[in-house]
Amino acid sequence: MAYAKRSDDSATPGATAGVGVQYVEAVEGDAGQRLDNFLVRTLKGVPRTHVYRLLRKGEVRVNSKRAKPDQRLAAGDRIRLPPVRRSAEETPGATRAPSPSLARLVTEAIVYEDADLLVLNKPAGIAVHGGSGMTHGVIEVLRAVRPEATELDLVHRLDRDTSGCLIVAKRRAALRDLHAQLREGQAEKRYLALVCGKWNLGQKRIELPLATGERRGGERHVAVRSHGQMAVSTFRPVQFFGNVATLVEVEIGTGKTHQIRVHAAYAGHPVAGDDKYGDREQNAQLGAYGLQRMFLHAASIGVQRPGTHEPLVVSAPLGPDLHAVLDALGQRAVRGGGSRRGGARPPAR
Repeated sequence: MAYAKRSDDSATPGATAGVGVQYVEAVEGDAGQRLDNFLVRTLKGVPRTHVYRLLRKGEVRVNSKRAKPDQRLAAGDRIRLPPVRRSAEETPGATRAPSPSLARLVTEAIVYEDADLLVLNKPAGIAVHGGSGMTHGVIEVLRAVRPEATELDLVHRLDRDTSGCLIVAKRRAALRDLHAQLREGQAEKRYLALVCGKWNLGQKRIELPLATGERRGGERHVAVRSHGQMAVSTFRPVQFFGNVATLVEVEIGTGKTHQIRVHAAYAGHPVAGDDKYGDREQNAQLGAYGLQRMFLHAASIGVQRPGTHEPLVVSAPLGPDLHAVLDALGQRAVRGGGSRRGGARPPAR
């Protein structure tokens, strides 16, 4: 049984295919990092999907206790690593470089950057990290095109089909600072969503507990459950398109998985194009207006700059595909008697 203190981003000494159980100790630079991200970096060559399987089975322990993927590490934590197969030969996809087109798409999506962080207008259809059939997500692409930036890490997540503001930390200290802001509710996240039907609820604060489960086949599914974690979303109508759809602005005080999608569906107005929590017939109707993906966009995010704590607000414009849907709906509404706007407008093209 091997034991090593983690001192950098290299693989744990002796951690090659066929080695037995190992124990590693988190150092100061790991403090505040999510366990799943720590494992992906430490168990080089192991697919992320396998890392999550190990966590679900309880084969990874922190201080002799079962741990969840989102557990934050502290310096001195003792992490049990089970024997895994992870050589480059056995997992060739883990070392394959992203395609030039994908690398260009991700790097051109950067809308803000400083010494501590960068913000992307993440394109829809690209996951934030690899797994579930995707070799490369945003973070893997950035690490591949910037090999000298050894501390790049996701500050938060967006669903694969959600576009918009995504923050990536460039230094561990910045990651810890930004994670603390998210935990304490100091970050301001604003989304734009097209929801099905006419939103007649006015400005509506939805505060409901959400719990994550699995459907048949291992698909993740979130539902309102009394034993879940509380999630808060505030919806405000921006523009009505008759009885067909409504553009809403959503501010979230928490960052739970599928939060906006589940809250919107619970309110009777699912997000347009949502094939998991949405309405199939309404999605088909909106497809006639050119909607080909879920209409959910992280329009802006506000945080405090790590270290100085000066305010920083970054916005990401709607993509041309979503603007085209709004234009088509607007033309239909004009023919049918006009659409009515609320107080805000979607970001300019």
